[in-house]
Amino acid sequence: MPKLTIVIPAKNEEKHLPKLLENISRQTFKDFEIIVADAASGDRTREVALAYGAKVVEGGMPGPGRNRGAEHAEGDTILFLDADVALFSEEFLDVCLDEMEERQLNIATCRVKPVSRKPIDLALHEAYNAYAIATEKIRPHAPGFCIFVKKDTHRDIDGFDEEVVFAEDHDYVQRAAKKGFQFGVLRSRPIGVSVRRLDKDGRLNVALKYVYSEFHMLAKGTFKNGMPFSYEMGGDENEEEVY
Repeated sequence: MPKLTIVIPAKNEEKHLPKLLENISRQTFKDFEIIVADAASGDRTREVALAYGAKVVEGGMPGPGRNRGAEHAEGDTILFLDADVALFSEEFLDVCLDEMEERQLNIATCRVKPVSRKPIDLALHEAYNAYAIATEKIRPHAPGFCIFVKKDTHRDIDGFDEEVVFAEDHDYVQRAAKKGFQFGVLRSRPIGVSVRRLDKDGRLNVALKYVYSEFHMLAKGTFKNGMPFSYEMGGDENEEEVY
């Protein structure tokens, strides 16, 4: 039985998925399995996953896809990643899991670092880091592209709420915290974040969407009455790559 299960929801990610799987294969920590929850990809996503030894299950939108992958998890800890993230350090898994154990966390995320050299991208991601750390004990936030969670914790909160159509990741960690599970932002290593959505939708638009969603969740609760913004899972947009 592996100690860690890595779950990756994916759709049409034949370009980005191999880079992530290569990152994972070079990790110093080796006691893991990989599950790719494929959302009916029309490209070679499934073939790529299988070629790297991953298990492939039927997926869907990110929240449901993560749940489908977690249903097959054998590890005591689950790590949810997106197909376009980057593990900059070969010790990423080792040190993050160690910090999680040292701090006795049930659920955790990492600081974020953009896969970009643009000053605006670095500034936006550092602003998010500061906010996430400042609110980690008050109102947890965790991007779905990087969440560590004990499998028992995932089960106890019934996984991701599949009725929530936007910011389901923040809802997930906030429900865990409300049930008394310990949450934290790991300081050990950052997760590399693609900026393809920023390039596609515009940095100001994306920033305003997240500010709006935060105020909406504070005032009215989760998004369960339809997607508030246009959203397309996966894709193959061009991006500046530095890893």
